[in-house]
Amino acid sequence: MFRTTNILKTSLYLQPCIHPSSRSFVHCLPRHFPRIARFTSEKSFQSTLPTFRDQVARSIEVGSFSSRFPRPTIRNQILFFVGGSLLAYSIAANQTEIDTEYWSKQLVSVSHRWTLRPPTTEEMRKAQYLELGKYLQAQVNQLKDTLAEWPLALRNLILSVYVQAAQSYLDAPEGRRLCWLICGVNTAIYLVWKIPRLAPFMTRSFTHHPLSGRSYTLLMSMFSHKSFIHLLANSMALASFGSAATHYFTLEQLKHGEHQQEATAKWHFLAFFISAGLFSGLVSHVAACKVLFPRLVNQYTASAVIKNSPAAAAISSTVVKTATTAPREILPSLGASGAIYAAVTVSALAFPDAQIGLIFPPFVSIPIQAGVGGLVMIDMIGIVRGWRMFDHYAHLGGAAFGVIYYMYGPQCWAFMRGEYQQLRSPTS
Repeated sequence: MFRTTNILKTSLYLQPCIHPSSRSFVHCLPRHFPRIARFTSEKSFQSTLPTFRDQVARSIEVGSFSSRFPRPTIRNQILFFVGGSLLAYSIAANQTEIDTEYWSKQLVSVSHRWTLRPPTTEEMRKAQYLELGKYLQAQVNQLKDTLAEWPLALRNLILSVYVQAAQSYLDAPEGRRLCWLICGVNTAIYLVWKIPRLAPFMTRSFTHHPLSGRSYTLLMSMFSHKSFIHLLANSMALASFGSAATHYFTLEQLKHGEHQQEATAKWHFLAFFISAGLFSGLVSHVAACKVLFPRLVNQYTASAVIKNSPAAAAISSTVVKTATTAPREILPSLGASGAIYAAVTVSALAFPDAQIGLIFPPFVSIPIQAGVGGLVMIDMIGIVRGWRMFDHYAHLGGAAFGVIYYMYGPQCWAFMRGEYQQLRSPTS
């Protein structure tokens, strides 16, 4: 009986360790297995200590995905536009003053009647027309002497073609002749594009990429055309609307009367063309840096998050496909479309009753303001829809420049001409 009682007491002491279902084995360690308990507590304490690699990782601040890409700047491009435009108009005003003084002295030397009054703008331009006719006639006579020993049929053919071309050039307005020269420069650059060895140089220097950080390409890309269709369309538009814009500048100058004669308006249009091209390129650059680039980074960030997130499997296949598609890249721009848009807008505002003929079906004539309004609407839709065939931001920038110049451009030009007249009057 005594022995049985001791066994029962012993079983009562071991009961907490015999029934693990009611109490875990770990709860028995501190009292019944002190060595194991001490070993387990030391191991759990060591596991809570961070390793050296974890400490280094925690000490380094991990930046966001968007912070890894430097944001493109617009300051240098804005300064280039302002400086380039001021330089272009300064040179244009100076050259216009030089040409006006030259032709005024030429007419005074021919007849004494201009000693009583200065020659008018129309008289100086008529003298330029006669001088150009004499120069072209001298070129025809020189060509006859060069082809004197050629076969008669071939000589007459060459002379006939040259005379027709010279007569067309002589009869063309001054603005159209200047636009033809600009088209010639564009054609020469287009031919350089066809040399494979120079392709890297042309891409770097004659296209403007907003992410490149270069500013001079705003000017060089104006005269660059890589496609023949692009070159042909811009040349036809420039020859038509550039001549109209130059004629408008001439009419505005005639309002000043005898106080400010102007022998030529070609320098004025050339400065306008360069400034409009720089401004349209600047608008495209700002849009790419401040609108398209942040969207591009956000698309890359969203794509990386969805691809690396374990919860992407819970998203529907349509949403995942839309969010993980490759974002569109920012493309370089080139061409004179922005400057031509400015000339088109000035022509539409200066001559609202003019008609333009469509070069595509249905080949009808429409009011110029309706045509310009349709082009602007197409560019606005292209921006909203994300069309990438044309630089719609540059087109709208050129149109905006044309509207602003129509309102304030002639007055600014007259002011600049007056300042140059005052600077040159003491020495004349």
